[in-house]
Amino acid sequence: MTNYPHLLAPLDLGFTTLKNRVLMGSMHTGLEERGDWNRVAEFYATRARGDVGLMVTGGMAPNPEGGVFPGAAGLFSDDDIANHRIVTDRVHEAGGKIAMQILHAGRYAYGPECVAPSPVKSPISPFPPKELDEAGIEKQIADMATAAARAREAGYDGVEVMGSEGYFLNQFLVTHTNKRTDRWGGSYENRMRLPLEVVRRVRAAVGDDFIVIYRLSMIDLVPNGSTFEEVVQLAKEVEKAGATIINTGIGWHEARVPTIATSVPRRAFSWVTKKLMGEVNIPVITSNRINTPEVAEAVLADGCANMVSMARPFLADPDFVAKAATGRSAEIAPCIACNQACLDHTFSGKISSCLVNPRACFETEVPIEPAEAAISIAVVGAGPAGLSTAITAAQRGHKVTLFDKAEAIGGQLNMARQVPGKEEFHGLVDWYATMVSRAGVELRLGQEVSADDLKGFDEVVVATGVLPRDPQIDGQDQPHVLNYIDVLRGKAKVGERVAVIGAGGIGFDMAEYLVTDESPTEDLPAWLAEWGVSDPAVHRGGLNPEGPKPDAAVREVTVLQRKAEKPGKRLGKTTGWIHRATLQAKGVKMIPGVNYERITPEGLEVSFGEARENPQLIEADTIVLCAGQVSDRSLADDLEKAGITPHVIGGADVASELDAKRAIDQGTRLAASL
Repeated sequence: MTNYPHLLAPLDLGFTTLKNRVLMGSMHTGLEERGDWNRVAEFYATRARGDVGLMVTGGMAPNPEGGVFPGAAGLFSDDDIANHRIVTDRVHEAGGKIAMQILHAGRYAYGPECVAPSPVKSPISPFPPKELDEAGIEKQIADMATAAARAREAGYDGVEVMGSEGYFLNQFLVTHTNKRTDRWGGSYENRMRLPLEVVRRVRAAVGDDFIVIYRLSMIDLVPNGSTFEEVVQLAKEVEKAGATIINTGIGWHEARVPTIATSVPRRAFSWVTKKLMGEVNIPVITSNRINTPEVAEAVLADGCANMVSMARPFLADPDFVAKAATGRSAEIAPCIACNQACLDHTFSGKISSCLVNPRACFETEVPIEPAEAAISIAVVGAGPAGLSTAITAAQRGHKVTLFDKAEAIGGQLNMARQVPGKEEFHGLVDWYATMVSRAGVELRLGQEVSADDLKGFDEVVVATGVLPRDPQIDGQDQPHVLNYIDVLRGKAKVGERVAVIGAGGIGFDMAEYLVTDESPTEDLPAWLAEWGVSDPAVHRGGLNPEGPKPDAAVREVTVLQRKAEKPGKRLGKTTGWIHRATLQAKGVKMIPGVNYERITPEGLEVSFGEARENPQLIEADTIVLCAGQVSDRSLADDLEKAGITPHVIGGADVASELDAKRAIDQGTRLAASL
């Protein structure tokens, strides 16, 4: 008997059967471009061993002009086929199935040779596309069919034709990007001609006994996007053209609605996919913000789809399905949808990984193997750095004691999870508690240790974190001046008008905390209204013409910073815009380039520039200090004086914006080497 009967049920596709209803969705990792095919193979094989039903690779370009950037990976030669065969052989040896995604970027291609239905420049690329003529369109179709044939030759079990997220095929479908008047434009029948011809030609190239997934945009979230009537019409024709499965795409990359960030409610768009159920006879996959087996099971039980697609949850934990199937769901490392090590890396040209699991895409570089000899290890600090060290070291067989002066584990994560839109951090702290227990770590909470307490250990790891930076502003000792820790811990009353000193990540989190009453992340209808998302059957593209309707701010907040640059400039590459837009919609004022002159009972006095000109008073009932952090190294210094050389990691090593990604990576790598 299983807790997940729908999720773990096999799916018969006629010529082959998937072992369960779980698809590992496509993710661009950057590994293929590095040319280390053993590393690529191990990434996918690790997830195949975790029993995922079917995996889809990152997007492979059908030709150079269609690559997402110059030099993007594809199957252009016999050498490419041989390299990909290394991957497919390893996956099949591990008992898995894998499909290759064919991705033509169109006007999203980050290079001067990009092509599109019309010369309409993308807002997320500096390169205007060339409009294709009839011969150019035929070349793109032929190249995609050839890519599919090569995928079969390389040993893949199928292909996914990328027709959503605003990429090439999606660009032909909507008048937003297709201004043509020939047989490839104008009426919807003409605009859907290209994706249908691609599916027909792909099916002809690969034969009947090969999986062909079509990734269809269910809701575009851009002006002049598809109506749902058009979505259904396309889905039916895609089925006739030879697709085995329809996968769900949500939103174009240029959409001003978040779709996969942590502030998006879980399964936020499964209702859209449900509208397609019954309209086609082939399996339908739903996606986006499904990150636990319980959520996935509920989506399937509710009849929203025949399968679920989860991508980043398999970065966080490659054994997601195997753990769910064996009653160990509490041990599944949760994807918190932070984007910090996955999408932020992708769009910065770095290899993707995972904040929660830094071994993702680094499986061959950071092996976790049993220790040759067990030693005693003291870890001081139960924040993300200390927790990752303690758990990994204990799993290797070491005897680990984890100390923290607080009464609970989590460190700064316990403050992060108080911020509206960061509710996923609750699950992360719960997972750490589970893993500390199951790894056999001895936990000593509420205990502040000294250097003398640590003398009997073979190794000492200092992960004592950070302390708030003292901004040294005249008047900051007044009772209406608070630090961010006291506010997020609920220990201090905050007034109606608030000045936040510091516009880094903590300052933005604080502003969001202060202006929000009930978190819309916990209330799907409220979240959809906040971002102006509508039913695509009612409004074209799924955008409410009345625009976003966020709840009113519960406080009047002003955020200030010393730097003259735009506030929030250094936030996450793929999530910063969400935070800026949210606070703007709540009426939060942002003032850069200030000098903090003094704090008075009436508020905060500031000036501008080196000459300290234009003095003004920011009226405020409460001042909250978010002026950065400094490393808490006092224990490390005491240990060194006592002749003990500790390993210093996390915030105690480098204090910068509470970087949990770096802290967890440091802790894991250190534990792997001890």
